[in-house]
Amino acid sequence: MTISIAMAGKGGTGKTSIACLIVRYLIKQRRVPVLAVDADPAANLDLGLGVNVEKTIGSILAGYNENKLVIPPGMSKEALLDLKLNESIFESQDFDLITMGRGEGAGCYCFPNNVLKSFIDKLLPNYKFMVMDNEAGLEHLSRGTTESIDHLLLVSNHSVKGVRTVGTIIQLVKELRLNIKHRWVILNQAPETIDPLVEAEFGRLGISIGAAIPEDRLIMEYDWHQRSLLDMPGDSASVQAIDKMMNQILSKNPSEVNS
Repeated sequence: MTISIAMAGKGGTGKTSIACLIVRYLIKQRRVPVLAVDADPAANLDLGLGVNVEKTIGSILAGYNENKLVIPPGMSKEALLDLKLNESIFESQDFDLITMGRGEGAGCYCFPNNVLKSFIDKLLPNYKFMVMDNEAGLEHLSRGTTESIDHLLLVSNHSVKGVRTVGTIIQLVKELRLNIKHRWVILNQAPETIDPLVEAEFGRLGISIGAAIPEDRLIMEYDWHQRSLLDMPGDSASVQAIDKMMNQILSKNPSEVNS
Protein backbone atom coordinates (compact mmCIF):
# COMPACT_ATOMS: atom_id res chain seq x y z
CA MET A 1 0.00 0.00 0.00
CA THR A 2 1.30 3.45 -0.93
CA ILE A 3 1.91 5.90 1.92
CA SER A 4 1.01 9.44 0.88
CA ILE A 5 2.54 12.60 2.33
CA ALA A 6 1.35 16.09 1.32
CA MET A 7 2.38 19.66 2.14
CA ALA A 8 0.12 22.59 3.02
CA GLY A 9 0.74 26.09 4.33
CA LYS A 10 1.34 29.74 3.55
CA GLY A 11 3.61 30.75 0.69
CA GLY A 12 7.27 31.18 1.56
CA THR A 13 7.28 28.71 4.44
CA GLY A 14 9.63 26.27 2.70
CA LYS A 15 7.16 23.52 1.74
CA THR A 16 9.06 22.64 -1.43
CA SER A 17 12.40 22.31 0.38
CA ILE A 18 10.79 20.06 2.99
CA ALA A 19 9.24 17.91 0.24
CA CYS A 20 12.65 17.53 -1.41
CA LEU A 21 14.33 16.55 1.86
CA ILE A 22 11.58 14.00 2.53
CA VAL A 23 12.29 12.45 -0.87
CA ARG A 24 15.98 12.48 0.07
CA TYR A 25 15.20 10.64 3.32
CA LEU A 26 13.12 8.00 1.57
CA ILE A 27 15.84 7.37 -1.01
CA LYS A 28 18.56 7.11 1.66
CA GLN A 29 16.36 4.69 3.62
CA ARG A 30 15.68 2.70 0.43
CA ARG A 31 11.93 3.27 0.74
CA VAL A 32 11.67 3.37 -3.02
CA PRO A 33 10.25 3.85 -5.57
CA VAL A 34 8.87 7.29 -4.68
CA LEU A 35 6.35 9.29 -6.67
CA ALA A 36 6.99 13.02 -6.28
CA VAL A 37 4.05 15.22 -7.28
CA ASP A 38 4.26 18.95 -7.94
CA ALA A 39 0.66 20.14 -7.62
CA ASP A 40 1.70 23.80 -7.58
CA PRO A 41 1.03 25.63 -10.87
CA ALA A 42 4.24 27.61 -10.23
CA ALA A 43 6.06 24.25 -10.55
CA ASN A 44 9.51 24.39 -8.92
CA LEU A 45 9.77 21.00 -7.20
CA ASP A 46 11.91 19.81 -10.12
CA LEU A 47 14.49 22.52 -9.37
CA GLY A 48 14.81 21.39 -5.76
CA LEU A 49 15.20 17.78 -6.89
CA GLY A 50 17.83 18.79 -9.43
CA VAL A 51 15.96 17.67 -12.54
CA ASN A 52 14.45 19.42 -15.54
CA VAL A 53 10.79 18.77 -16.37
CA GLU A 54 9.93 19.56 -19.97
CA LYS A 55 6.29 18.42 -20.04
CA THR A 56 3.59 19.11 -17.46
CA ILE A 57 -0.03 17.99 -17.16
CA GLY A 58 -1.09 21.51 -18.15
CA SER A 59 1.10 21.69 -21.26
CA ILE A 60 0.02 18.22 -22.40
CA LEU A 61 -3.65 19.12 -21.97
CA ALA A 62 -3.15 22.31 -23.98
CA GLY A 63 -1.51 20.35 -26.81
CA TYR A 64 -4.15 17.63 -26.61
CA ASN A 65 -6.99 20.13 -26.89
CA GLU A 66 -5.34 21.76 -29.90
CA ASN A 67 -4.86 18.44 -31.68
CA LYS A 68 -7.58 16.25 -30.19
CA LEU A 69 -9.25 15.71 -33.56
CA VAL A 70 -6.13 13.95 -34.85
CA ILE A 71 -6.77 10.58 -33.19
CA PRO A 72 -5.07 7.46 -34.56
CA PRO A 73 -7.47 4.85 -36.00
CA GLY A 74 -8.78 2.41 -33.40
CA MET A 75 -7.80 4.62 -30.45
CA SER A 76 -10.27 6.43 -28.20
CA LYS A 77 -9.82 9.99 -26.97
CA GLU A 78 -9.36 8.68 -23.43
CA ALA A 79 -6.64 6.23 -24.50
CA LEU A 80 -4.83 8.96 -26.42
CA LEU A 81 -4.92 11.27 -23.40
CA ASP A 82 -3.58 8.51 -21.11
CA LEU A 83 -0.76 7.91 -23.57
CA LYS A 84 0.09 11.61 -23.64
CA LEU A 85 -0.07 11.96 -19.86
CA ASN A 86 2.51 9.22 -19.44
CA GLU A 87 4.89 11.47 -21.36
CA SER A 88 4.74 13.91 -18.42
CA ILE A 89 6.42 11.45 -16.03
CA PHE A 90 10.05 12.29 -15.34
CA GLU A 91 11.66 8.95 -14.48
CA SER A 92 14.81 8.34 -12.45
CA GLN A 93 16.26 5.35 -10.63
CA ASP A 94 14.69 6.02 -7.22
CA PHE A 95 11.88 8.50 -7.85
CA ASP A 96 9.54 9.64 -10.57
CA LEU A 97 8.09 13.14 -10.82
CA ILE A 98 4.86 14.44 -12.29
CA THR A 99 4.08 18.15 -12.49
CA MET A 100 0.68 19.78 -12.83
CA GLY A 101 1.80 23.06 -14.39
CA ARG A 102 -0.59 25.66 -15.71
CA GLY A 103 -3.91 25.17 -17.43
CA GLU A 104 -5.39 26.97 -20.40
CA GLY A 105 -5.62 30.68 -19.75
CA ALA A 106 -4.73 32.80 -16.77
CA GLY A 107 -5.63 31.24 -13.43
CA CYS A 108 -7.35 28.22 -14.94
CA TYR A 109 -6.17 25.25 -12.87
CA CYS A 110 -9.32 23.27 -12.12
CA PHE A 111 -9.24 20.94 -15.13
CA PRO A 112 -5.49 20.13 -14.89
CA ASN A 113 -6.02 19.54 -11.17
CA ASN A 114 -8.83 17.04 -11.84
CA VAL A 115 -6.76 15.26 -14.46
CA LEU A 116 -3.80 15.16 -12.05
CA LYS A 117 -5.94 13.54 -9.35
CA SER A 118 -7.15 10.81 -11.72
CA PHE A 119 -3.66 10.25 -13.07
CA ILE A 120 -2.21 9.90 -9.56
CA ASP A 121 -4.84 7.31 -8.67
CA LYS A 122 -3.70 5.18 -11.61
CA LEU A 123 -0.01 5.51 -10.78
CA LEU A 124 -0.03 5.03 -7.00
CA PRO A 125 -0.07 1.21 -6.91
CA ASN A 126 3.40 1.29 -8.51
CA TYR A 127 5.03 3.23 -5.66
CA LYS A 128 5.79 2.75 -1.97
CA PHE A 129 5.47 6.48 -1.21
CA MET A 130 3.97 9.60 -2.71
CA VAL A 131 5.28 13.02 -1.69
CA MET A 132 3.07 15.90 -2.88
CA ASP A 133 4.09 19.55 -2.88
CA ASN A 134 1.06 21.84 -3.05
CA GLU A 135 0.55 25.48 -3.90
CA ALA A 136 0.35 28.12 -1.19
CA GLY A 137 -2.97 28.74 0.50
CA LEU A 138 -6.14 26.67 0.57
CA GLU A 139 -7.16 26.13 -3.06
CA HIS A 140 -5.74 22.63 -3.31
CA LEU A 141 -7.84 21.63 -0.30
CA SER A 142 -11.08 23.08 -1.65
CA ARG A 143 -10.41 21.46 -5.04
CA GLY A 144 -9.78 18.15 -3.31
CA THR A 145 -6.19 17.53 -4.43
CA THR A 146 -5.38 16.30 -0.92
CA GLU A 147 -8.73 14.72 -0.06
CA SER A 148 -7.26 11.33 0.85
CA ILE A 149 -3.82 11.57 2.44
CA ASP A 150 -2.02 9.50 5.08
CA HIS A 151 0.09 12.38 6.42
CA LEU A 152 -0.72 16.06 5.88
CA LEU A 153 2.19 18.30 6.86
CA LEU A 154 0.98 21.78 7.82
CA VAL A 155 4.02 24.02 7.43
CA SER A 156 4.45 27.39 9.12
CA ASN A 157 7.49 29.61 9.24
CA HIS A 158 8.42 31.62 12.33
CA SER A 159 5.59 34.14 11.90
CA VAL A 160 2.14 34.80 13.33
CA LYS A 161 0.68 34.83 9.80
CA GLY A 162 2.13 31.40 9.10
CA VAL A 163 0.65 30.00 12.31
CA ARG A 164 -2.76 31.52 11.56
CA THR A 165 -2.73 30.00 8.08
CA VAL A 166 -2.11 26.58 9.64
CA GLY A 167 -5.06 27.19 11.96
CA THR A 168 -7.28 28.09 9.00
CA ILE A 169 -6.21 24.97 7.11
CA ILE A 170 -6.98 22.76 10.11
CA GLN A 171 -10.47 24.27 10.26
CA LEU A 172 -11.00 23.81 6.52
CA VAL A 173 -9.93 20.16 6.72
CA LYS A 174 -12.62 19.65 9.35
CA GLU A 175 -15.28 21.49 7.36
CA LEU A 176 -14.54 19.61 4.15
CA ARG A 177 -14.32 16.29 6.05
CA LEU A 178 -11.20 15.35 4.16
CA ASN A 179 -9.82 11.87 4.65
CA ILE A 180 -6.58 12.81 6.41
CA LYS A 181 -5.27 10.01 8.63
CA HIS A 182 -2.54 11.97 10.40
CA ARG A 183 -1.91 15.70 10.68
CA TRP A 184 1.48 17.17 11.57
CA VAL A 185 2.26 20.82 12.31
CA ILE A 186 5.78 21.73 11.20
CA LEU A 187 7.55 24.91 12.30
CA ASN A 188 10.09 25.58 9.56
CA GLN A 189 13.01 28.02 9.59
CA ALA A 190 12.78 27.89 13.37
CA PRO A 191 15.27 29.88 15.48
CA GLU A 192 16.83 28.42 18.62
CA THR A 193 14.25 30.26 20.73
CA ILE A 194 10.67 30.68 19.49
CA ASP A 195 9.42 34.25 19.78
CA PRO A 196 6.85 34.61 22.59
CA LEU A 197 4.30 36.12 20.18
CA VAL A 198 4.58 33.15 17.79
CA GLU A 199 4.42 30.72 20.70
CA ALA A 200 1.36 32.55 22.06
CA GLU A 201 -0.39 32.24 18.69
CA PHE A 202 0.16 28.49 18.68
CA GLY A 203 -1.31 28.38 22.18
CA ARG A 204 -4.28 30.60 21.28
CA LEU A 205 -5.21 28.27 18.43
CA GLY A 206 -4.57 25.13 20.47
CA ILE A 207 -1.93 23.91 18.03
CA SER A 208 0.99 21.74 19.08
CA ILE A 209 4.22 21.75 17.10
CA GLY A 210 4.96 18.27 15.80
CA ALA A 211 8.45 19.08 14.54
CA ALA A 212 10.73 22.11 14.29
CA ILE A 213 13.08 22.45 11.32
CA PRO A 214 15.90 24.93 12.08
CA GLU A 215 17.09 27.67 9.78
CA ASP A 216 19.72 26.25 7.45
CA ARG A 217 21.77 28.56 5.25
CA LEU A 218 22.92 25.55 3.27
CA ILE A 219 19.46 25.25 1.69
CA MET A 220 19.77 28.80 0.34
CA GLU A 221 23.29 28.09 -0.93
CA TYR A 222 22.08 25.01 -2.77
CA ASP A 223 19.35 27.13 -4.34
CA TRP A 224 21.80 29.84 -5.42
CA HIS A 225 24.07 27.28 -7.06
CA GLN A 226 21.11 25.27 -8.49
CA ARG A 227 22.18 22.13 -6.69
CA SER A 228 19.81 19.29 -5.88
CA LEU A 229 18.65 19.13 -2.26
CA LEU A 230 18.93 15.37 -2.63
CA ASP A 231 22.70 15.92 -2.33
CA MET A 232 22.47 17.77 1.00
CA PRO A 233 24.98 16.35 3.54
CA GLY A 234 23.64 14.17 6.33
CA ASP A 235 25.10 16.39 9.04
CA SER A 236 23.22 19.54 7.98
CA ALA A 237 20.74 20.86 10.56
CA SER A 238 17.71 20.68 8.26
CA VAL A 239 18.47 17.16 7.06
CA GLN A 240 18.88 15.86 10.59
CA ALA A 241 15.60 17.47 11.65
CA ILE A 242 13.73 16.07 8.63
CA ASP A 243 15.18 12.61 9.23
CA LYS A 244 14.04 12.71 12.87
CA MET A 245 10.59 13.93 11.80
CA MET A 246 10.24 11.19 9.19
CA ASN A 247 11.21 8.49 11.68
CA GLN A 248 8.36 9.70 13.85
CA ILE A 249 5.92 9.94 10.96
CA LEU A 250 6.68 6.48 9.61
CA SER A 251 6.26 4.96 13.03
CA LYS A 252 2.55 5.57 12.42
CA ASN A 253 2.66 3.13 9.48
CA PRO A 254 4.89 0.26 10.65
CA SER A 255 3.14 -2.51 8.73
CA GLU A 256 3.15 -0.67 5.39
CA VAL A 257 6.71 0.57 5.77
CA ASN A 258 8.15 -2.85 6.57
CA SER A 259 6.13 -4.73 3.98
